[in-house]
Amino acid sequence: MSGPGDVPPEILDRLRPICRRLPEAYEEPAWIGVRWRIRARTIAHVYTPDPERSPFYARHLVAGEAPTVMTFRVPVDDLLGLTAGGFPFFQAPWGHNVVAAFLGDHTDWAEIAELITDSYREMAPKFLAARVALPPPGG
Repeated sequence: MSGPGDVPPEILDRLRPICRRLPEAYEEPAWIGVRWRIRARTIAHVYTPDPERSPFYARHLVAGEAPTVMTFRVPVDDLLGLTAGGFPFFQAPWGHNVVAAFLGDHTDWAEIAELITDSYREMAPKFLAARVALPPPGG
């Protein structure tokens, strides 16, 4: 298992306030990186993959370093629209509605806030999901 040290602190600093706004969501170390959950369901998972273990990521090295990746859930109807344009989004090779995003200097944090909120709505019990307003502009 790894922990927050695998994810650049500036990325965790952007994600934490977004996830803290979600009712009953909590952060925990994952088998790699960090994840945010509601009950036992993962809302978002951020990590730095090992390109040697997962060759898919080798073509996305930035200055020789592995990229930071976040996976999250989307409504099935939104999957193709989000992933069809390519970078920074792609469909994860597991789950029917799991999308991954490369995070970095190019990241639109307002969009990430909306996507995490949508993921929460997908995974949270309906009564909690109904309590979540859209994120404010600027994430």
